[in-house]
Amino acid sequence: MALAHFQAGEGERDTAVRPPVSAAPQAPEPTAAAPEPTRKATATVKPKPKPKPKPKPKPKPTAPKRTSATVPRSGPGTFTTATASGKVTGTSGTLRRYRVQIEEGVDLSARGTAEEIEAILAHPRSWAAHGRGRFQLVASDADFVIRIATPDTADALCARQGFDTHGELNCETADGVVVNLKRWMLGSPTFAGPPEEYRHLIINHEVGHEIGIRQHMGCGGPGKPAPAMMQQIKGLNGCRSNAFPYDEEGLYITGPIVS
Repeated sequence: MALAHFQAGEGERDTAVRPPVSAAPQAPEPTAAAPEPTRKATATVKPKPKPKPKPKPKPKPTAPKRTSATVPRSGPGTFTTATASGKVTGTSGTLRRYRVQIEEGVDLSARGTAEEIEAILAHPRSWAAHGRGRFQLVASDADFVIRIATPDTADALCARQGFDTHGELNCETADGVVVNLKRWMLGSPTFAGPPEEYRHLIINHEVGHEIGIRQHMGCGGPGKPAPAMMQQIKGLNGCRSNAFPYDEEGLYITGPIVS
């Protein structure tokens, strides 16, 4: 008997059974990691810090040292005249020509010292800048002389005028100014500035006498600058040491008359 043959038409579902889709392979379950071997804790010993060195104490400020220049006590009593000459300093007042002499055997240049004195008299706080005279450095035909002498020679020259300068002081004589070499080189123990500044006081004080200021002054009040016409080496009496006749504002520095 023949088997009937059927052909599937459109729209008919294929009834053939497909093989089942196999499930996706599952990942294996994680296994517990093997425990790490136990490490023994070791204490870390930090090195002890080295003690910091103690700071060295700062040295206390000290007064500036005076120059250690050697000042001879005496000399021959003869002098070298500076050959330098200069222009007139100042615009009003009597013209006074001066020459500079240095005792022989002293370690000072006559010309260099004369130029230093010329600069002192031309300073804007000195006499010439304020109408108290005109000055000119000359080598001869001078109206007065400025001599720098050893202490013994200075004493002898000042004694002729009746002054006892004790190997320490300067003086003004009939023919000019006598400057003690010790004061010129070392300054004064009562003066706060260096010897170079103290030289301004020496010249301003003694030339002050030369232009007619005969009397000495005292301190004008505690804390005030000492007058140039004060004998500051004998004590400041509350004033501040000062080398100039005038202050920076152009005012004359004065005080009571004491001698």
